[in-house]
Amino acid sequence: MECAIFPLPGALLLPRGKLPLNIFEPRYLAMVEDSLAHGRMFGMIQPNEHAPRGQSGPSLYRIGCLGRLSHFSETEDGRYLITDLAAPGELAEGVRDQVLDALKPYFQMTGIDANWDAIHAMTDATLMITLAMLCPFDPAEKQALLEAPTEDDRAADLLALLRMAVHEAGGHSKPS
Repeated sequence: MECAIFPLPGALLLPRGKLPLNIFEPRYLAMVEDSLAHGRMFGMIQPNEHAPRGQSGPSLYRIGCLGRLSHFSETEDGRYLITDLAAPGELAEGVRDQVLDALKPYFQMTGIDANWDAIHAMTDATLMITLAMLCPFDPAEKQALLEAPTEDDRAADLLALLRMAVHEAGGHSKPS
């Protein structure tokens, strides 16, 4: 099977993830139209900034995620607003609490104002997928999250990234 590839730096689509995108560049508008005409599938793959650029564009990591356009709308100015698909799952005992404990200082450090009621209401899988996709990790870190072999491995990697970021910042939160 062939599908269009969307190499968007810093954007991460994970299995069962939900990734809203605002598509406006002509080449990506064409990609969406092609995907809509051929099963609504597309590949999200991180550009690999550490590899040389190829003839057809940036070098890509070898592992990406196949997405399915589950919802889209076209705006009056010709842009597409698209969304991919999500599903539930559970983590090993205690992992969720560890991630939430590490998340609080991480959000303080990065200046992210979180809706903690909404966070606590998420299923384990939705929480891990959402955090992995939306936290401002660099592309290589996002790639590591994508390549984690299991949900528990992804959660462990996420936990390590949260803790390392806070540690590297000296454990200090961002000034208000």
